[in-house]
Amino acid sequence: MGTSNFLIQTMIYLSSAILLVPIFKRLGLGSVLGYLIAGILIGPYALKLIPDPEHVLHFAEFGVVLMLFLIGLELESQKVWELRKILLGLGGLQVVSTLGLIAIIAHMMHFSWPVAIVIGMGVTMSSTAIGLTALAEKKQLSTHGGQASFATLLFQDLSVIPLFMLLAFIAPDSGQSSFDVWAVAKALAVIAAIIVASRTLLRSIMRIVAQTEIREIFVAFSLLLVIGVSLAMQSVGLSMALGTFLAGVLLADSEYRYELRLDIEPVKGLLLGLFFIAVGMSVDLSLLANSPLMIFGLALLVVLVKITILLGLAYVFKYSLRDGLLYGAALSQIGEFAFVIFGIAFTQNTIPREIYNVLNAIVAVSMLITPILLLLYDRFLTLQCGERPKDNIEENNSVIIAGFGRFGQIVGRVLLAKGIAATLIDNDPNQVDLMRKFKWRCYYGDASRLDLLEEAGIATAKLLVISVNDPVAALHIGKLVRERWPTLAVVTRARSRTDAFDLLDIGLDPIRETFYSSLVAAKQALLALGETPTSAAKIIKHFERHDIEQIESARTIKHDMNALLSMSEKGRQDLKDLLALELGEAGKSSGN
Repeated sequence: MGTSNFLIQTMIYLSSAILLVPIFKRLGLGSVLGYLIAGILIGPYALKLIPDPEHVLHFAEFGVVLMLFLIGLELESQKVWELRKILLGLGGLQVVSTLGLIAIIAHMMHFSWPVAIVIGMGVTMSSTAIGLTALAEKKQLSTHGGQASFATLLFQDLSVIPLFMLLAFIAPDSGQSSFDVWAVAKALAVIAAIIVASRTLLRSIMRIVAQTEIREIFVAFSLLLVIGVSLAMQSVGLSMALGTFLAGVLLADSEYRYELRLDIEPVKGLLLGLFFIAVGMSVDLSLLANSPLMIFGLALLVVLVKITILLGLAYVFKYSLRDGLLYGAALSQIGEFAFVIFGIAFTQNTIPREIYNVLNAIVAVSMLITPILLLLYDRFLTLQCGERPKDNIEENNSVIIAGFGRFGQIVGRVLLAKGIAATLIDNDPNQVDLMRKFKWRCYYGDASRLDLLEEAGIATAKLLVISVNDPVAALHIGKLVRERWPTLAVVTRARSRTDAFDLLDIGLDPIRETFYSSLVAAKQALLALGETPTSAAKIIKHFERHDIEQIESARTIKHDMNALLSMSEKGRQDLKDLLALELGEAGKSSGN
């Protein structure tokens, strides 16, 4: 019976998401709002299809943990160090100023100081899940406003321990207010253990697991890694997301980062969607129905106060208006950690049940407001700040060139000389405008988006040329095309050997952008040093064949640095011996 009930609930979650999320996405409202509305509809306060949202909420919070791990994998330690000024400065000021101002406003509304401080603590926290998901979805995470949002959210995670201490200090039970030095020592010890293990033991274990060449075992180990770090951090009272983010950063420069990301990404997406559904289910519609003006009014007040604070901080730190607005909109809501803070305060008898219920409703409503604010930012404010929407593609040709910079232009010119028309797409508006001055019909847009490729007519195209300048985007486009249109011919650019490995792994045959031009330069160097044209051409031909063979051989051992170093050294000697033999025989032939 239990298994049957679990399957029924799973079917309800999946069905509600499949029905509503695409609709909201198509309307431009974003997937997050679609998940939240789906949760409201199936929750205990609407259709009553799912009776207990709290149970699934605790499980789905693991999606936030996985998301922070993946973000950590994208950042190397040096990049995190570069964020230290906005992490400590901007993030620290946001936490202190928001907590203080909200507490003062709450006290002016006749709440006692302990209750006002609890409200300030909860409101200070923003939603990592909503903020980062929305920024990633809109490809704004790498902007200055996106980086400011990320750094602030990270500092909020770092502030968890001090906030817990403050909660204990203001609790009516004075026995909980003592400073636990042992707890702090344990927390620091766990962090140190994670750092040491990530730098030493973990990579050796991952190498052994990878050498089994059993994909599901590597997936299992990836999830075990994240779960283990999460439990270790939780056991000492730290944020699970903070711990897994740290582990991700420490593994960002490892040879397994791409495999980890590919394995965890699908699980993360499902759990994050489930998390948003659970948040929607927790919205108490009866409370909203009885006091709609109070709940929506207070939620809107909180959002406006947070936006005002965030915009002020963005101005102080000299962010542009566009980045400041993005920063304010992305972090305007109250985060999921507020549920934890209010829950602890309630169990400690710091706040009564009536206030606890109202605060939870305000948190959920504030989360509903944020996707709408981001939509307004996307539709109107970015236009006022000088942004431009993607172009409508008005032609469907047999060839699509994604990325019309120095690489794509050569391909386009050759095809045009043969009378072959191509649809040209580039995501740099300045490049698009420049190309139009030279009479190229180039469209502005992101070729990694499925809807844009479909608009360009990829379903009927014969060839796609991937010449974008971003290796991550090129790999994403390649995977998308291989999954959706496996028979389509693809010519793709690779910026390095590592990028070539990744593209080869998904079934593409990449062209390293500097390889052949470097061969021409090497040939000219040989000629300048006295080699004959025939001898120089033969040397370059042998080197080209040898290097291509090495690329293929290195694919199978790309995760084993020792093996790669050994193969590289042996390859240099083999090439030297081969050239000596060939040129020796050529000399004998010419002597005869």
